[in-house]
Amino acid sequence: MERSARAFWLREPGEGEVRETPLAEPGPGEVLVRSLYSGVSRGTETLVFRGGVPVSQHQSMRAPFQEGEFPGPVKYGYLNVGLVEQGPPELLGRTVFCLYPHQTRYVVPATAVTPVPDDVPAGRAVLAGTVETAVNAVWDAGPQIGDRIAVVGAGMVGCSVAAVLAGVPGARVQLVDVDPSRAAVAEALGVGFAHPDAAEGGCDLVVHASATEAGLARSLELLEPEGTVVELSWYGDRRVSLPLGEAFHSRRLVVRSSQVGTVSPSRRTRRTYADRMALALRLLADPVYDALVTGESDFEELPLLMKEIAGGERSVLCHRIAYRPG
Repeated sequence: MERSARAFWLREPGEGEVRETPLAEPGPGEVLVRSLYSGVSRGTETLVFRGGVPVSQHQSMRAPFQEGEFPGPVKYGYLNVGLVEQGPPELLGRTVFCLYPHQTRYVVPATAVTPVPDDVPAGRAVLAGTVETAVNAVWDAGPQIGDRIAVVGAGMVGCSVAAVLAGVPGARVQLVDVDPSRAAVAEALGVGFAHPDAAEGGCDLVVHASATEAGLARSLELLEPEGTVVELSWYGDRRVSLPLGEAFHSRRLVVRSSQVGTVSPSRRTRRTYADRMALALRLLADPVYDALVTGESDFEELPLLMKEIAGGERSVLCHRIAYRPG
């Protein structure tokens, strides 16, 4: 009897649905995983849901196990934690993280999953993909002991970056956002918080993750001469103006990109993708990261939930999706 699973698909921009999908029998070197939780990465998945991935980026934006093509129909997502039900003995019964879309069960190569450490709850491990992005950004940024740092944009990625930077000895880390409710998240992460108008200047480093022109301009204003903005925002099909006049050149400011698709050049010869993911999961042993999970829904609610998130009806960081046993 052919087995099947249920998967969330974007049928067309703005419209999602849950579909039955065939489930192959795992072969040698493969694992069958039953999903426990997945996570909605609000920024990227909202962009995909509204059909905002530009044609020029259709290939680079593909998720590892994506099916279909942008703008749809497409099965997209990359934050999944599950239990290995079939596979090599060393993985059988283990809780694992995988860059897989929202689906009840799936079969992937054993090399595509990373075991979750015993001291990391499965529900927190859904953050691994985003914390991995933060790790790569911090490698790119290269903060120093005692640096004055701002993270502009308190979304899921910005908050993850702030949580990682909070561990830099002697650093002043401030999370900057227009939403005053993010102050509670900043407090839980052990960093400061400010509205953009009240943010502390004199920064050696600013990580920008607000995906807004205003946020990027404010990031430049917060820098000391010869300071650096690390740009993490993904703007999709939107054009962005960058204020390069006035004192930009005289202050010798730097704007550089960071993207998780490749390991940071500062670590590329010494760290693999697997090393980076394993590090992200080890960091998640710290319960402060629970502050980044701001809601939970059942898998079958995803079509309506994504519409609400994309429409701004729900203000979320990571929204966790729970899968019923069976």
